[in-house]
Amino acid sequence: MCPQSPERDPFKNPFAPGDADRHVIWDMLVTRDIGAFLRADWNAIHGDFLEANFTGFSAHFQSDPQAYSLAFPTLQAYCDEWLRQARQFGAARDAGDYAGDPRSAIFAATRLEEIDIDGDAALVRKKFDGELAGADGSAERMNWQTLYVCRRDQARWKIAGFIGYLPYEVADAA
Repeated sequence: MCPQSPERDPFKNPFAPGDADRHVIWDMLVTRDIGAFLRADWNAIHGDFLEANFTGFSAHFQSDPQAYSLAFPTLQAYCDEWLRQARQFGAARDAGDYAGDPRSAIFAATRLEEIDIDGDAALVRKKFDGELAGADGSAERMNWQTLYVCRRDQARWKIAGFIGYLPYEVADAA
């Protein structure tokens, strides 16, 4: 899929409410996830996960699957790392390490435009391509993608697992 135009509103769900499944999955993986991360509030998203058999892999930004690891064999392992990263980010933000509004930069970098649904299962592609401006003029690059497996559980979509930190290269719009 070609990158969207610069006029894209990064806060607006691209899926119409009439496309209910995709609309709620986008909201779960973009709006709630980013908001909870910025507040380091795991409780705000804990209910978005299927705890039983949850599995998370890290690709370590490598294209070769041989480099992937079973980084999160349980939801608790993922929760611990998620909270560590969220708190580290929050401390840097509170120390004034970032220029501008990090929330806007994270939303602007986030693309979730592809959700394949088959019955009660979904494959979701969430991509990051952007930068967080540092107060010192530097920039922290956000450039990776995550493949989520979501499942409908008691009429609600939840995250069953993922492969994260996959390399992501934006295709040229030729």
